[in-house]
Amino acid sequence: MNAPLPRQSPLPRLALLLALAGIAGPGWCGPNAYVPNEKSGTVSVIDTATDQVIGQIPAGARPRGIAADPAGSRLYLTDAKANGLTVLDTGTRQIVRQVPLGESPEGIYISRDGSRLAVAVEGTNAVALVDAASGAVQATVKVQGKNPEHAVFSPDGRWLYVSAEEAEQVDVIDVAQGKQVSSIPVGKRPRGIAFLPDGSRAYVACELAGAVYAIDTASRQVLARIPAGQMSNGVAALPDGSRVFVSNGRDGTVMAIDTASHQVLATIEVGKRPWNMAVTPDGRKLYVANGRSNSVSVIDTAGLRRVADMAVGELPWGVAIR
Repeated sequence: MNAPLPRQSPLPRLALLLALAGIAGPGWCGPNAYVPNEKSGTVSVIDTATDQVIGQIPAGARPRGIAADPAGSRLYLTDAKANGLTVLDTGTRQIVRQVPLGESPEGIYISRDGSRLAVAVEGTNAVALVDAASGAVQATVKVQGKNPEHAVFSPDGRWLYVSAEEAEQVDVIDVAQGKQVSSIPVGKRPRGIAFLPDGSRAYVACELAGAVYAIDTASRQVLARIPAGQMSNGVAALPDGSRVFVSNGRDGTVMAIDTASHQVLATIEVGKRPWNMAVTPDGRKLYVANGRSNSVSVIDTAGLRRVADMAVGELPWGVAIR
């Protein structure tokens, strides 16, 4: 059990007024974390330097998946009610484009160079490849798994690893060819996927198996099966590749795994039903969306402890950091 968190100090008056207006003031110098709130239809904006919510952006009907442009100018969200992609300008905080994709789009990911998006579309059992600049759908790739949830680019952008709610494998898409080329057997209901920064391994949380699978990407073989908590879900890797973090939805915890030994280093309590997560660019903090607590927890990735909690909108789905 973690010790009670220290009470956060109140915001200065000017900063509070700016936060209520959805504007970052002079003191907000950290990268922003963006949290889509599915039930509220908003994106909460968190300043990672202060761990304060500094704004709320209207973001369609049911925003779920989220990706951030590496240049920092745009956010890309899936809208489960509108069955499409929503593009937000982070400067004006306005919707600039909506792109039809098919029934119930979910996870969305952007290539490292920011040129291409991959969206898992549950209703069509497919992944949509989208040009990030124009919003044009370049290809629709059918996959073996039913109800695909995440389609994650390898660091070099050559491959997509795809998880699905009704599957016991990770489907692999060759991006250049625009087709599925193989599958890697894992446990039941694979969910979150994270690659190590060098692309040598991928880690997959399998919700019904209660385990995380470490995959060697060269051979496409499972290297290790790591026991996890109940309803393991989101996965995030540190920029140096030394640790991966896995959320356990039913337990309300996040596990830290050492990638050299595949040992669990710590299990950290967070909010109710933690889902998807993101790490700051410097690797110092992990932000966890707690879907049933309507909150985000912040974990110190070196000390392996929870250091802050903040209220966001209803049913937060995940986090993107730019």
